[in-house]
Amino acid sequence: MKKRAIVVGAGIVGLATARKLALKGYAVEVIERSEAAQGASVRNFGMVWPIGQPKGQLYERALKSRVIWKEVAEKANIWHGEVGSLHMAYLPEELAVLEEFAAQNPQYTIKKPEEIESEAVVKKNLKAALWSDEELIVDPREAIAKIPLYLRESFGVKFHWNTAVAEVVHPRVKLANGRTIEADFIVVCSGADFETLYPELFQKANITKCKLQMMRLVSQPNEWTIGPALCGGLTLVHYEAFKQTASHAALQHWYHNNHPEYLRWGLNVMVSQNGSGELTIGDSHEYGNNLSPFNQEFIDQMILDYLATFADFRDWTIASRWHGIYPKMTDGSTEIIMTPEDGVLVINGLGGAGMTMSFGLAEEKLETI
Repeated sequence: MKKRAIVVGAGIVGLATARKLALKGYAVEVIERSEAAQGASVRNFGMVWPIGQPKGQLYERALKSRVIWKEVAEKANIWHGEVGSLHMAYLPEELAVLEEFAAQNPQYTIKKPEEIESEAVVKKNLKAALWSDEELIVDPREAIAKIPLYLRESFGVKFHWNTAVAEVVHPRVKLANGRTIEADFIVVCSGADFETLYPELFQKANITKCKLQMMRLVSQPNEWTIGPALCGGLTLVHYEAFKQTASHAALQHWYHNNHPEYLRWGLNVMVSQNGSGELTIGDSHEYGNNLSPFNQEFIDQMILDYLATFADFRDWTIASRWHGIYPKMTDGSTEIIMTPEDGVLVINGLGGAGMTMSFGLAEEKLETI
């Protein structure tokens, strides 16, 4: 008889966990409080982003995730674009970071402005761009909706939608409706909900919440595409991989002196395009456990204004605006794994790298259970 496993949460961390447990031979049930996942897993760029991870275990984890994403996307009929990325440099300080980073990581290439094919890239004052072929794009709304169907059909994973979990006491999971379900192994992947399950553990953990504002533009006319995912200099400020360069401090100093408002609101301006031609743009970063439910228009405008310095599109019409909230470690950790009792695992705190890291993390952490 198969061992039974319960996964709490059907976001990307929960789905990656369910997949790995099913591959290990468990009979898996996933419990999700909403009719479909509605949190940060569907409110992001859909970027699988190895280039943002520092060399070593994290970078290798991201590459492993990419391999799994491609496999899952093909089997689940999920659109995915192996489009790569371009990081543009318009400042000498940005160029210095790109050139040093490329020297340290020969898998990436520095392109001159005349070598860039994307019609969306602003060429005026462009010094160079960093090209990577590693980045993969999905539409998170489509992907997070289709993966449960794939897991059910391929592995027999059972999903309980519109079902809130009130308490976990191994081997029992108590539901808000009074029912209980039992399993040999329980994994809690509750995202930014620190209040429902094991709140005392989250209160002691070095973890907080991050709010980001994002927008989506309409499908571009005549199937026009931007090609790779596009980024400006703020992305070099944001990602840990680029912070490993000696020249990074000068770039950080330039933005601190010239645009402190970008740093104040954590701007990291990027754009990705989905299979329907829509452009997802963002984002900002506000931290704390008491985040406002209201978006701030000036943040959206800062994002749009900065985006226009390195990208131009055929149609800038905004189709939708939203914000997402995800868990973020405050001590520099890239995730938190807790064992509140025998037979129970809590996986959380992946920050803004959930789409990039979840499949690889599940492979690592659940292989030996």
